[in-house]
Amino acid sequence: MVRADQRSGKTPRPSVWLEDRDQDRGGRRGGGQPSGLDRDRITEATVRLLDAEGLAKFSMRRLAAELDVTAMSVYWYVDTKDDLLELALDRAFGELALPEPDADEDWRDRLRALAREYRALLVRHSWLSALAGRFLNIGPNALRFSCAVQQVLGSVGLPEHGVTGAISAVFQFVYGYGTVEGHFRDRVASTGLTPDEYHHRAMTEVTRDSDASDVIGQSARIMEARGGDTVQEMLERDFSFALDLLIAGIEAMVARSRD
Repeated sequence: MVRADQRSGKTPRPSVWLEDRDQDRGGRRGGGQPSGLDRDRITEATVRLLDAEGLAKFSMRRLAAELDVTAMSVYWYVDTKDDLLELALDRAFGELALPEPDADEDWRDRLRALAREYRALLVRHSWLSALAGRFLNIGPNALRFSCAVQQVLGSVGLPEHGVTGAISAVFQFVYGYGTVEGHFRDRVASTGLTPDEYHHRAMTEVTRDSDASDVIGQSARIMEARGGDTVQEMLERDFSFALDLLIAGIEAMVARSRD
């Protein structure tokens, strides 16, 4: 379907959140809008469809069928598909459990909690990572998460110019880890295998490659030393260790700034 901005010849706006704040959020074009719909219901259905079928299969026609309305009915509430995806992105960020500000709680524990929440969100909604890089991500829920992160890393003693770099180091890592993990779980689910069965089958096939014997042998030793009886345990162990490395780096930079 031709997007609303393409039909009108207008340049797409950078974000749905930068539209006129005075517009009616229930229905965007005044009276006559379809009954039984509102932006919240449409956004919730979008998240459900994205979870069930993925970003590649999502369309306004498919959404309209899910809502049992015509595609044009949806356009009473959002101008474009991109607007709707951006709304769904922020709706997902609303699931994050953010720690309450607590001066007595160690910043490391608060940072770990935020990192784990973000990783779980990326795995739960594997379509989210593609959208997080596409849009400005300045919806209310995303901003609350951003503020929580800044409150934690802004209070650890880093020089002000280094706070955003520390945020990038931690949460770009989490973004990458959660994205790969989410894609892995989607792929496993499509095969009908469990993650452990999938991993075992893959490793069995790889070990048959004589040309890769040295690499495989080293990898096997690392895997054994890493520990963990299941894929989930291995993922958890790796994530925790990598996050601890980043936290140690932040501690080192704080100590350096005090010298």
